[in-house]
Amino acid sequence: MIMLGVIVAIVVLVLLWIMATYNGLIVLRTRVEEAWADIEVQLKRRYDLIPNLVSTVKGYATHEKDVFENVTKARSAAMGATGLADKAQAENMLSSTLKSLFAV
Repeated sequence: MIMLGVIVAIVVLVLLWIMATYNGLIVLRTRVEEAWADIEVQLKRRYDLIPNLVSTVKGYATHEKDVFENVTKARSAAMGATGLADKAQAENMLSSTLKSLFAV
């Protein structure tokens, strides 16, 4: 009788250990699924921000293009200026455009 009680107790303990292990594995699987869901959310947010980044870069590129064109025009005007007044005006224009280039 005592032997039967010991066997039943061992079987019950083994079943409890199996149930606890199974529940622990289910908890771990749920945590992994939640972690992947969080990663997917962050990736989606990242993907959604790309068009904003592209439009910002396009706007900045347009601004830079304008600055470089202005510097080139001012340089050409300064090189082609004849006379003291024209030369001074062209140099002032070149200086102001170079300030905007250095700001960029």
